[in-house]
Amino acid sequence: MCGTGHLSGAHGADRPEEGGEESQAVFAAMLEDSAEDLYESAPCGYLSTLMDGTIAKINATLLDWLGLPREALVGRRRFTDLLTVGGRLYHETHLAPLLRMRGEVGGIALEIKRADGGRLPVLVSSVVKYGESGDPLLIRTTVFDARDRRSYEEQLLRERKAAEEARREAEADRARLQDALAVLQASLLPDSLPRIAGVEAAAHYRTASPDRLGGDFYDLFPIDGKRYGFFLGDVCGKGPRAAAVTSLTRYTLRAAALHDPDPVSALAILNEALHERYSAGDPRYCTAIFGTLEHDPVSGQVAITLAAGGHPPALVLRADGTASFLPTPGGLLIGVLPAAHFTSVTTVLSPGDTLLLYTDGITEARTGADRSALYGEKALRDFTAGHAGQSPQAIVKALATLLDGFGAGLDDDTALLALGAPTTGSLK
Repeated sequence: MCGTGHLSGAHGADRPEEGGEESQAVFAAMLEDSAEDLYESAPCGYLSTLMDGTIAKINATLLDWLGLPREALVGRRRFTDLLTVGGRLYHETHLAPLLRMRGEVGGIALEIKRADGGRLPVLVSSVVKYGESGDPLLIRTTVFDARDRRSYEEQLLRERKAAEEARREAEADRARLQDALAVLQASLLPDSLPRIAGVEAAAHYRTASPDRLGGDFYDLFPIDGKRYGFFLGDVCGKGPRAAAVTSLTRYTLRAAALHDPDPVSALAILNEALHERYSAGDPRYCTAIFGTLEHDPVSGQVAITLAAGGHPPALVLRADGTASFLPTPGGLLIGVLPAAHFTSVTTVLSPGDTLLLYTDGITEARTGADRSALYGEKALRDFTAGHAGQSPQAIVKALATLLDGFGAGLDDDTALLALGAPTTGSLK
């Protein structure tokens, strides 16, 4: 009984239960699919080659892809004869050596030639079949149609090229924008500083970003035969609107100084112009420090008169190596109120002394490992004290190097203007 049951169970596992006509039909259809039929009509190509590459067997699927009869290939052609020139080179230099070393390779991308002259991209996997003695007998190769994959890769390549072209165009546009911004920025600053008898002058402008128009400004210009006017300031905001305010500020101060060179009067006129122009809807204001200088050819001294509106105090660097701030108390932001109060201060630069004007980009630069600390006015005073007694050019050069050192910590533009009374030796 046990043996009979085992046999019944075994046969029951191989055939459907009696009584199910549909199941029996499916089973019958499966029996009709011989291994050879499955080989011939498989969705991928199959071929077997001798170890020298001669084709020994090939299925109908691959023959259909090639567009060639079986008798034209079996025993007559080698697998490499089916490949393009590039494919044959790759087969000889890569696929064949790997196959000899490993006994199998998979997923190799090649191209096969069709009888009509076309090319078919394929993925090839090959394995060596060994005999009982361990000697290689033949190579079995499976060929997958890679047209969909090639189409996808070509689409990706086109998209990549389009993205690269878009990136190049964006970089070119950015470069053109930066050039335009640089030209516009330069138009808001003097091309060069005038040569003044008995006075040395140096300036520097550092943008925090080449993609933005800055709002810092400075200038040095003649007022009459003896006096010169100078100013430095910072407009609130960035971009074209700030540039418009910068332009208005610069030319207003120049015109005001020619009308009345008194620094208090010049700032008052600027305050009135900005408040009248921008108080409604889009308030705009700035900080500025304005001054006049006059050189005494007998003593070599330079008399300075200054007034400021909301601007950091100027630094006076003495020839004896000291540095101190020159406060201008009472100055309000320019353009905020219809009538602002300004006061002036005076100082004298002796030979070797320098007056330094700066915007807050340098004092508000972020320092430290975590970029959380501000550089500050005290640090600036201490740094410039180490260069007191040097020429304005040397001082500005040292400050430019300091700005370089801030790196990403420099968030705002910085303008520097240094005016000095040269020593007797520097005049030679």
